[in-house]
Amino acid sequence: MGKVSLVFACQSMGIHRSSAYRSLWPEPVVSQAKKAERTDPRALPGEERKQVLEILNSERFVDRSPQEAYATLLDEGSYHCSVRTMYRILTENNEVKERRQIVQRPRYEKPELIATAPNQVWSWDITKLLGPQKWTYFYLYVLMDIFSRYVVGWLVAEKESAALAKQLIAESCEKQAIQPHQLTIHSDRGGPMKSQTVAQLYANLGIVRSLSRPSVSNDNPFSESQFKTTKYHPGMPERFGSIFDARGNCRPLFAWYNDEHHHSGIGYFTPRQVHYGLAEAAFATRQLTLAAAFQQHPERFVKGLPKPKTVPTEVWINPPVLPAQREEVLPSIVTPMLA
Repeated sequence: MGKVSLVFACQSMGIHRSSAYRSLWPEPVVSQAKKAERTDPRALPGEERKQVLEILNSERFVDRSPQEAYATLLDEGSYHCSVRTMYRILTENNEVKERRQIVQRPRYEKPELIATAPNQVWSWDITKLLGPQKWTYFYLYVLMDIFSRYVVGWLVAEKESAALAKQLIAESCEKQAIQPHQLTIHSDRGGPMKSQTVAQLYANLGIVRSLSRPSVSNDNPFSESQFKTTKYHPGMPERFGSIFDARGNCRPLFAWYNDEHHHSGIGYFTPRQVHYGLAEAAFATRQLTLAAAFQQHPERFVKGLPKPKTVPTEVWINPPVLPAQREEVLPSIVTPMLA
C-alpha cells in the first residue's frame, strides 16, 4: 500500500494538521524545578496573590468586575496588580464568571385550564382597528367562552382602559348569571389585564384570574383565533371612519359569529347552540338526515353509516403532556439523530 500524505490524511479524518504534528512531536516533559526556574520574576508572590483573591471575593467587590475593583482601589490610592493579573488569579481558582448582580426573573408557569361546560373559562383580549387616518386606531375588546366559543361581551373604545375592561367583564358576568367561584378568566399580560382595577373586580366577584406567560401568544389561542375570524370576515372593512362606524360594523358581525357561524372547533355547531344547550337537538336532526341519506343511497357511503361531528367534551388551554406521550415523542426525536 502506498504512502498517504499527511495533508490528505488529516482532511479525510477531519483533523487539523497542527493537531497531527503535535501528536508526532509532543512537548517535552518539564520538571517542577525547571518550571520554577521559568517563573517570571515580575509575577506576584503567593501571599500577594492570595491577598488579591481575598479582596476580589470580599463583600465589597464580590459582585463587581475586576475593572471596577481596580478603578475603585486606584481612586483610594491603593494598587495591588493589573487588571489582567486579577483575571489570571481568578482563572487559577476557577472563578472567572459573571460577577455582577443580575436581576432574577420570575419563572412563569404554563397556564393549564380546562372547560367541560360553558361559563367555566372565559378568554379576553384587545385588538386594534384601523381608524380613518394613519396612526389612528380604535380598540376592540372581546370576551368569549372557550368551551362554546360564544362571545359573551364586546365593546369598541378609543383607548385601552382598565375601567372599560372592568365594566365589560362586570356586565357580561351579570348577563350570564355567573356565581362566585364558578369562573376563570384568562388573558395575556396587557396593561388592563394586569391592572389593580380588574384584579379587584375578580376578587369581588369570586373569579379566578389566569395570565399568559410573557411573550407567549400560544397561551391565549382562542382570542387570537377569534380576532383572525373577525378581521378576515368580508363584512369587516380595512378602516373605519369613526368609532360609531366601528361599532355599527361590529354589531352585526358578532351576531353572525354567535348565531350563524358554524365553528370547526365545536363540531360545526354555532356558538349559541353549544352555549345554550341547543347542540344536542341539532345533533339529533343531523343524525336523522344522514341516516335517511344513507338508506336512500348506501353505495355512496364507503365507510358505512355516516355520523355527524360531536361537541368536544372538554376544551383545554395548554393540555398537560402525560409521561406516556413524552415517551412517544422522545424516540421520534432521538432516532433520526442516531441514524
